[in-house]
Amino acid sequence: MAKFLAVMSLLAVACTLAMAFEPSPLQDFCVADTSSSTRVNGFVCMDPKQVEAKHFSLSGFHIAGNTSNLFGSVITPATVAVIPGLNTLGISMVRFDYAPWGLVPPHVHPRATEIITVLEGSVLVGFVTSNPENRLITKTLEKGDVFVFPIGLVHFQRSVGNYNAVSISSLSSQNPGVVTVANSVFGSEPSIDSDVLTKAFQVDKNVVNYLQEKF
Repeated sequence: MAKFLAVMSLLAVACTLAMAFEPSPLQDFCVADTSSSTRVNGFVCMDPKQVEAKHFSLSGFHIAGNTSNLFGSVITPATVAVIPGLNTLGISMVRFDYAPWGLVPPHVHPRATEIITVLEGSVLVGFVTSNPENRLITKTLEKGDVFVFPIGLVHFQRSVGNYNAVSISSLSSQNPGVVTVANSVFGSEPSIDSDVLTKAFQVDKNVVNYLQEKF
């Protein structure tokens, strides 16, 4: 009986993992028809006879983005939104450009695990484990180093040094989604009640009001 229960437990875990990620496609491809008004979990397939090479490609991914902003970083996505051929394939990429000490603020990808590779410069990365431990796992990556951010965990990136940095990330979803922690908590529309945030963060209400105005 003990062996039976062990086997059943393993099967349950395997089934849970299988259902937690995007399903395998049932055809060669399903190029997204973004002109369709039909709502599905993903995009409606374009007529295969109309599919061309341009639906599977993206140019300019080598071009550095403009980092002249508050955080000193910019993201260039290669998701289904810009490569329709990614529809149903469960994968995407992102390019990050960092100014010196540029930051990609703490955020979450609700639908994807991310694996990052540093191409130029040094990048400090880290993620925080779930409750109750909330343990920070962090490392400074150099050119050629790779790091993994598990699905659904808060993580961040920051260039280290007085020079630009570049990294590329692959994600296990055609549309991984991004939930930036500060924007979501303090910049929601309509705003979260300040009393809720005051109690949650254990700070003065004026601090919460200031942050809500800022975001």
